[in-house]
Amino acid sequence: MKATYKKYTLNFKRPSGTSRGVMTEKETWFLILQENGKTGIGECGILRTLSIDDRPDYEEKLQWVCQNIHLGKDKLWDKLMEFPSIQFGVEMAFLSLASKTSFDLFPSEFTKGKKNMLINGLVWMGEESFMKIQIEEKLAQGFSCIKLKIGAIDFEKELGLLRFIRQNFDAKTIEIRVDANGAFGLNEALNKLNQLSEFELHSIEQPIPKSHTDNMAKLCKSAPFPIALDEELIGVIGIENKKEILSEIQPQYIILKPSLVGGFKGTLEWISIAESLNIGWWITSALESNIGLNAITQFTFTLNNPMPQGLGTGGLYTNNFDCPLEIENGHIQYNPAKNWDISNLGLA
Repeated sequence: MKATYKKYTLNFKRPSGTSRGVMTEKETWFLILQENGKTGIGECGILRTLSIDDRPDYEEKLQWVCQNIHLGKDKLWDKLMEFPSIQFGVEMAFLSLASKTSFDLFPSEFTKGKKNMLINGLVWMGEESFMKIQIEEKLAQGFSCIKLKIGAIDFEKELGLLRFIRQNFDAKTIEIRVDANGAFGLNEALNKLNQLSEFELHSIEQPIPKSHTDNMAKLCKSAPFPIALDEELIGVIGIENKKEILSEIQPQYIILKPSLVGGFKGTLEWISIAESLNIGWWITSALESNIGLNAITQFTFTLNNPMPQGLGTGGLYTNNFDCPLEIENGHIQYNPAKNWDISNLGLA
C-alpha cells in the first residue's frame, strides 16, 4: 500500500464570520491511499486556532502516518490521540479504499437516494443587514431549523434579529439554535441567556469559553433553556476524561464534529457516554470540503438521530468538489445520478 498526502486550500465565496474572526479561506489536507489499482481518500480537516492539532508538527505527523501506513487503521488511530483530524482522515481513507467507488463509505438508504436528513440552516456573523438577508434566504429555502452565530456584533442588534424571526414565525414553525462560540463573559452569561429566552430558543452552543467547568455546570443547571457543549469537548482525550467532564457539567446536549473529536470512533465514544447520562447530541461538520462532508453525512445517517444535524456547509466554497450531495427544503440528500469530480485535486 502506498500512502501520500496533499494540502488543499478552500476559498470562501464570501468572508464568513465567527466570534473568533472572519475567514476567507480554510486549509485542509488529504490522505491518499493506493493499493491494487484502487484509491482511498481521507480528509484531515484541521481548523486553525480551534483544533488541538493546530501545531507546528502537523505536516510532520502526516509524513509519519504515510511512512507507517502498514500499521493499519486501528493501530494508527490509537497512536494519533493528539491529532483528531488525522485520526478522522485515516479512518476515512481506509473506508474509502475498501469501498466500491471511493465515496460510498457507509452504504444505506441515504446513499441510494431513498432517504434524506433534516439539517439546520447556518447564518454567519456579520453586519445586521447581512445577517438579516441570510435569515430571509434560509427561511425561503424551506429550513425549519436555523442556527445563528452570535457574540460578534452588538447584543441588542442580535436580539433584534431574533425578534425579526419570531415576529414572523413561532417556535413550532421555526426552531432557532444560537452559537456563541464562547463569546459571553462569565459574569454576564446568565443575564444574556435570560434575555435570549424571550425568543423560545432550542439551545445555545458554548455560551462561555471552554475550561471553566464549574461555571459551565452552574450555567447548565440554572439556564432558562438548554445549553449544548461544543468547544468544551475539543482536546478531551480518553474515555474516563470524557465521562468526567460530562458528569461534572451535565449539559442538555453535546455537539460532535468528527474532525475535532477523533473521527468516527471518537464521536461514537462521546455518544455512548452522553446517552448513558441522558444527554442529547447531534453532529455537525467543521468546514470540511465535500469529501469530508460526504463521509460525515453518510456516517450520521447510520445513527438514526431525528434531530436537525449541522451538515450544510458544502456550498461555502468557490473551489469545492462537485459531488452528489444536495440540499433541498432544509434536508440534505444524496443524488446517485450525480457524479463526483475531484479533478482539481490533481491526483494521478
